[in-house]
Amino acid sequence: MDEKYIESVNKAASFLKEKGMVDAEVGLILGSGLGDLANEAQEAIAVPYEDIPEFPVSTVEGHAGHLVYGMLGGKKVIAMQGRFHFYEGYSLQEVTFPVRVMKALGVSSVVVTNAAGGVNETFKPGDLMIITDHINMTGGNPLLGPNDANQGPRFTDMSVAYDKGYQELVEDSAKELGIDIKHGVYMGLTGPTYETPAEVRMVRTMGGDAVGMSTVPEVIVARHADMKVAGISCITNFAAGMQESLNHEEVVEVTTKVRESFKSLVKTAISKM
Repeated sequence: MDEKYIESVNKAASFLKEKGMVDAEVGLILGSGLGDLANEAQEAIAVPYEDIPEFPVSTVEGHAGHLVYGMLGGKKVIAMQGRFHFYEGYSLQEVTFPVRVMKALGVSSVVVTNAAGGVNETFKPGDLMIITDHINMTGGNPLLGPNDANQGPRFTDMSVAYDKGYQELVEDSAKELGIDIKHGVYMGLTGPTYETPAEVRMVRTMGGDAVGMSTVPEVIVARHADMKVAGISCITNFAAGMQESLNHEEVVEVTTKVRESFKSLVKTAISKM
């Protein structure tokens, strides 16, 4: 992380502060088909990614491409309607740029969400899963390169990547709402191809319960920046070899079906943070 990168983060943060995004508490990263939650923010300020200096732009269907600030669950939140992915051609530093900007805007807690393939054979499409841990199989790490000690330590402890208190808080919220919540390990690969049946068997053998193409880099940077993380996956399909074929339309369709329970869960959890 060089000086130019930090300057870019500060430039984006200054622009957003001028737009009124101040004293933010919780950052929300909303995955494929899940961005609708940001529309529930009250007194909202929404800024398209392309208007923010130095900010990348999302290119994936189901990702609206807005940064939304407002009140949600009684907290000041900054929500990403759509994230950036390694497979879009961005570097992992670019993928995680918004997390650095959130930190610069005062965010201390991050809720990451994603659409994921279910590898655990007890999961079914439409299930919501608390992420208890992750396995980084992207072959990269956003912290590679020079380290700025003002941003975080050279060697980041990932012993508790997903805050245990937040896991309990999400579980309590699910019980309140009558949602049957799952727990599991998320394995992050690069995509954009879906995994082969052999790769899915590998994921299961290595201890993965769900598999996807995001989240891991963002959580690494959030922990580097000493932000507490809660993670929720929406299981949108059976992974390869467990159903006939895979496509992105199905991912968006399933997230649309579970949208209301997902939104209720995240809002209730945020109110308890």
